[in-house]
Amino acid sequence: MGIAPKQLGLYVGLLLVGSGAGWASHSYFFNPETEDQDSKLPIATSVLRTTAEPAEAASQSQAQAYPSIDNPNFIAAAAEQVGPAVVRIDASRSVRGVSETFEHPFFKRFFTEELPVDPELPERLEQGTGSGFILSQDGQVMTNAHVVEGASTVTVTLNDGRTFEGNVIGTDPITDVAVVQINGEDLPIAPLGSTDGLAAGQWAIAIGNPLGLDNTVTAGIISALGRTSSQVGISDKRVQFIQTDAAINPGNSGGPLLNAQGEVIGMNTAIRAGAQGLGFAIPIETAKRIGDQLFKDGEVQHPYLGIQMVNLNPEMRQRINDDEDMDFTIEADSGVMVIRVMEGTPAEDAGIQRGDVINKVNEIEVATATDVQAQVETSSIGKALKVEVNRKGETKTLEVKPTKMPNALQ
Repeated sequence: MGIAPKQLGLYVGLLLVGSGAGWASHSYFFNPETEDQDSKLPIATSVLRTTAEPAEAASQSQAQAYPSIDNPNFIAAAAEQVGPAVVRIDASRSVRGVSETFEHPFFKRFFTEELPVDPELPERLEQGTGSGFILSQDGQVMTNAHVVEGASTVTVTLNDGRTFEGNVIGTDPITDVAVVQINGEDLPIAPLGSTDGLAAGQWAIAIGNPLGLDNTVTAGIISALGRTSSQVGISDKRVQFIQTDAAINPGNSGGPLLNAQGEVIGMNTAIRAGAQGLGFAIPIETAKRIGDQLFKDGEVQHPYLGIQMVNLNPEMRQRINDDEDMDFTIEADSGVMVIRVMEGTPAEDAGIQRGDVINKVNEIEVATATDVQAQVETSSIGKALKVEVNRKGETKTLEVKPTKMPNALQ
């Protein structure tokens, strides 16, 4: 009997290396009559200018100097600096289906499985609220894709009370990044920082609109770096997250995570259901890269290889080699083993085979499937990607030309 994907700890990344859907949204939706702040899943940036203006130049346009950690009120100073650039985003979408009223136990007692699912059911309006922040003085705004999902226009409200109609320029469910354009002039912008040199234990400040409470400031520390999508519980995303214990709640999604100097280092995105002090943010470098592509092209093309992988260790190696139904044996004790090559994909065209153990991608050593994912994500579609594999004890270097990820997988 073959080893099931679950037994192998299957890295469901199709390299892909991600995909997109299925986690509880901080942009909670509710009916006009009955609120429901957990519409889809438990999920809870930056200057993405389309010009070549560096983040430093944008931040220099701020009237105030950066807060100093030597200042005992540095959190208040950071919030005062960035707060005006943090916005509330209200999105509406029409859905057709069974009213949530019928989900009440009282009705379930009578209707059981006879609830109507007729496509002719009338549409109803769902509304959601999230956060975002202004990237440029002419109105570029960044938020999470799940905040504006299903909406072409949104309402953007500034901290000073001004309200704008926002045009959703593009969304990328693979990384959960979206960008919105509002028509404004001389708008406050959030200065961008960097995750270079970021370490666990450093200060972290979150600003957003949790549960409809506009411009709420919370503070804590960076708890960990490089949390994988699988660890966070959203394995279909192509992101390695910043973990923080700064309080993040429904409605914080899309808001900025700041360092002690009041610079944006991430975009608050996810929380772990049932946990306390476990919030996650997309690193600003990832958000900026995706946002730039969205502003330029309206979409993001993610490189795709077409393989499924599993992290290899001595125990896994032994289990594979002991399985009589396996048509190969593994010599290596570590690396990333290919357990499936999808038909008609770049990986198949390049000669990658089931049982290959990936050691390097673009001459960078990889130890986990996440490492492979990171290298593929930064590659270019159509440009040869060198993949070094160990095949039955022999080292081979193959050239794979990634294609655009199929829409069905996004």
